[in-house]
Amino acid sequence: MKSLDKDPEIVFCDNHLLVIDKPAGILTQPDASDSDSLEMYGKRWLKREYHKEGNVFLHAIHRLDKPVSGLVLFARTSKALSRLNEQSRAIEIQRSYIAEVEGILPEKRGRLDHYLIHGDHRAIVAEPHEEGAKHARLEYQVTHFSKATTFVEIALETGRYHQIRAQFSGIDHPIVGDVRYGGKGGDGSSIHLHCARLSFLHPITKELLRFESSAPFGRVA
Repeated sequence: MKSLDKDPEIVFCDNHLLVIDKPAGILTQPDASDSDSLEMYGKRWLKREYHKEGNVFLHAIHRLDKPVSGLVLFARTSKALSRLNEQSRAIEIQRSYIAEVEGILPEKRGRLDHYLIHGDHRAIVAEPHEEGAKHARLEYQVTHFSKATTFVEIALETGRYHQIRAQFSGIDHPIVGDVRYGGKGGDGSSIHLHCARLSFLHPITKELLRFESSAPFGRVA
């Protein structure tokens, strides 16, 4: 694995689940490149921790973009995978994000509604009637300000590709460091967007599980 600002952290593990705190700069799942991924990291960790031989079953329930940090949930069994995917489709897995966006947002809380098209490695804000356009909605609440930026907590109502990044760029408040969506500074390898809270029902025991992770930028109010 290439050098990262922070190593992945195992937050929770049992026979059915694995939760990892992902640093920015690593893929969630393998792609066509030779880049390492959080999934591969998790499999190596499980092989070492449990002295497993052969292949290790591990599947991500949701993904974070490579430059995004935070909590990622994996299933360790096919039964857990099926049940967690059902929860995900029913929007029963709750995730909240912390972001630092450029500029000062005028409202302390709000809802963003856009239509997005999945373009070439980016999401494009579109009109509702355009082919392939899908509705994207999120809610945000301002937690605090810096001199030239705003910190927000975000709850997704839909789960579109690059949704948070595209929607805040669409209102001219791109995420700090997100050069792909108009942000200033940085090289795009790390942006100020972090999956900070994760809650869901355990797929086997039905226990309500909650996890939190501190954002690696600024302070969280």
